[in-house]
Amino acid sequence: MNVFYEESGSLKVASIIEDNNTSLQVQTQHGKRAKVKAAAVLLRFEHHCLNEFMERARLVADELEPGFLWEACDESEFSFDALADAYFGDKPTAEEAAGLLMRLQATPTHFYKKGKGRYKPAPPEALKATLASIERKREQAQLQAEYVQSLLRNELPDDFKPVLNQLLYKPDRKMLQTKAVEEACSQLKLSVPRLFEQCGALESTLEYHHGRFLFEHFPRGTGFDDKLAVVQTEDYALADVEAFSIDDVTTTEIDDAFSVSKLDNGHWQVGVHISAPALGIEGRSALDAEARKRMSTVYFPGGKITMLPEPVIDRFTLAEGRECPALSMYVEVDSDFQVVGTRSAIERVRIACNMHHNVLDVEFDEQAVHAGRTDFAFGEQLLFLYRLAGKLERARGQDERQMRRTDYSFYVDNDRVRIEPRKRGAPIDKVVSEMMILVNSRWAQLLAESNRPALFRTQASGKVKMSTVAAPHEGLGVNQYIWASSPLRRYADLVNQRQLISILRGAQPAFVASDQELFEIMRGFELAYDAYAEFQRRMERYWCLRWLLQEQVTEMAAEVIRDNLVRFECLPLVCRVHSLPSLAPGDRVQISVSGVDLMEMMVRCEYKKTLEPIGITA
Repeated sequence: MNVFYEESGSLKVASIIEDNNTSLQVQTQHGKRAKVKAAAVLLRFEHHCLNEFMERARLVADELEPGFLWEACDESEFSFDALADAYFGDKPTAEEAAGLLMRLQATPTHFYKKGKGRYKPAPPEALKATLASIERKREQAQLQAEYVQSLLRNELPDDFKPVLNQLLYKPDRKMLQTKAVEEACSQLKLSVPRLFEQCGALESTLEYHHGRFLFEHFPRGTGFDDKLAVVQTEDYALADVEAFSIDDVTTTEIDDAFSVSKLDNGHWQVGVHISAPALGIEGRSALDAEARKRMSTVYFPGGKITMLPEPVIDRFTLAEGRECPALSMYVEVDSDFQVVGTRSAIERVRIACNMHHNVLDVEFDEQAVHAGRTDFAFGEQLLFLYRLAGKLERARGQDERQMRRTDYSFYVDNDRVRIEPRKRGAPIDKVVSEMMILVNSRWAQLLAESNRPALFRTQASGKVKMSTVAAPHEGLGVNQYIWASSPLRRYADLVNQRQLISILRGAQPAFVASDQELFEIMRGFELAYDAYAEFQRRMERYWCLRWLLQEQVTEMAAEVIRDNLVRFECLPLVCRVHSLPSLAPGDRVQISVSGVDLMEMMVRCEYKKTLEPIGITA
């Protein structure tokens, strides 16, 4: 005697060795002995070949149409043997009954299992929905397979184009396109960016890196609403000074300018004039909301994404030949370059000249300073400011003889890059930095003394952070410090400028102590500013690698930082050289450049030899 039974959801067949009423000792069709509960038995039959029985039952199951079986049933629950009797007419054979049971169990879409050998037809609406879902999945599987084949042929399906950025930067594992990309990448052993590059979906590696940043921080694009505009500013009094600015030649957001004039008492008056967009951008207006959303201008080699629309920048930038609204701080300096007093004013300032670093680095270099040469535009004023800057620097406890680092300027033109070094600490840099520290620290003091909260910059134990309460900045050697000198470029400066203007006007401040909105602005600014700075660093690295390819560099000198980490001597580029021997930090080495990967932004280098030192390096 043989039995057809269910075990762990599977239908099996076996020969009875011993029948113990409640349980059976059996031998399965594969020769294994087992114990089966009698309650699990669905059929008993006489048959000599179990494999043949199962094969015939499967043939019966394959010939049965689930839809026809479902239509043959009413809505009530039934047993499989009763349905077998009705379907096959005469007393069905064991193979027929087993085959029908196999079909019922294999078709849960049509029949719900209700117990041992018992089923209930699915309701019509439920069956319709289930079949539609199955068909949908079948079509999706077929479409996914077609996607994969297109990608393997280096063809990008049209359905990928609207979601290309999402597939590249934030793939959704539920999307068919994502599943197809993963399968194609697995077969081709490529990364997703490499696959899309191979399919022609990426014009360049530059597009890939820019696209990632824009996708994360500017998903709706970088453009501005044309309706964003400033309010009309008052006709402020014109200051009796001639101001000049100092910036890079590519700068359009000119935030600061300087003036120097002689007072009747023999002292000197130094003016630091800051662009005043807060006079024309109302707090919580649509224009202010857009600036707050961006938080800062984004800088990167070859371009920038401004915080404010170009018409607004043009309205407030301190452009040459114009009378511009400004928030000015005047510093009275005696003959020993001691600051004897300060005052601040809201006014218009005439900008006589926009001066540029590339010219001043040559005209106003260390030799010119030591020789006292002033035969260039505003030469006397710059020399005075330089001497004042030295006094201010020493008063802050800074050592002007400290090692000077090298900064680099990137210029991208027609997809070619020019990287020019600039020594940090040049005379013109000292002038600008000390004047900015002076104005930002004195205005921070004014805010603190007026009990106005602001976005202060503080430093303790080497850690720089922002705070709404004034505290010392140990690195700069000042008792309090804010950013208020770049309101066209940074939202924190714009907020601080509003607070300063409220003091000068004797008006209510935009923010009061413990204002939750100010805390939210501070946190948002820190996050955005850090993200933008990281993007700038990454893109500078990208263009350094482009420069290596552009100039066909195969070898270059580098300085050991630590372990196998080195810094290129003529580029702001750091890489690991795994073949580097054990050397001390500061040692010079010659390395070979054997490969550059612009997609991964990696450079492969090997150690060639150790070089002789050349004294203090940049």
